[in-house]
Amino acid sequence: MRIEHRGGRPQVDPSAYVAPTAVLSGAVTVGPGARILHGAVLTAEDGEVRIGARVVIMEHALIRGRATHPAVVGDDVMIGPHTHVNGAIVESEAFIATGASLFPGAVVGTGAEVRINGVVQVNSRVEPGSVVPIGWIAVGNPATILPPERHEEIWAIQRGLDFTGTVYGTPAPSGMREIMRRQSEYYGAHTNDVVLDAGESSNGT
Repeated sequence: MRIEHRGGRPQVDPSAYVAPTAVLSGAVTVGPGARILHGAVLTAEDGEVRIGARVVIMEHALIRGRATHPAVVGDDVMIGPHTHVNGAIVESEAFIATGASLFPGAVVGTGAEVRINGVVQVNSRVEPGSVVPIGWIAVGNPATILPPERHEEIWAIQRGLDFTGTVYGTPAPSGMREIMRRQSEYYGAHTNDVVLDAGESSNGT
């Protein structure tokens, strides 16, 4: 499905493949030889999603672009199923495994790996060639990579990364009432979306 959102329309290179059950919403650009598989969602909320050449985005992955944090995936990248890339940059030749979560402002360097259920926290940078092991958390810039049971050490770094401001645009601390008021307004822009016919967006399928 192709959707016009906030005036932006998906652009897909003729040599790319987008599965019929995938969703491209807004200012999404898909590069040559890319493969977007069933159930994947690429949504440019109020910022771009840019997918490079020969990228494979597997089933049910979510790629979300934001105004201050576009989602950018370089060339020759694997994005595993059920992965969450929210306002993050994934540099070329990286491997993002099943169920990984990358938060706004995160950067995964060239050739790095985030393995199954790994997390890269807001405003954190995984250096080129580094590995985030299965279920571990990368936090800080440059990232310290820690197992989840070392929560106090993770939080000691994370509290300085402005999660609430980066993800929700609210000062910390903000209660859920204020956060959700803003989130409801933000995602309410989808009420004006327009579903496009196949001929209305560039598509190689």
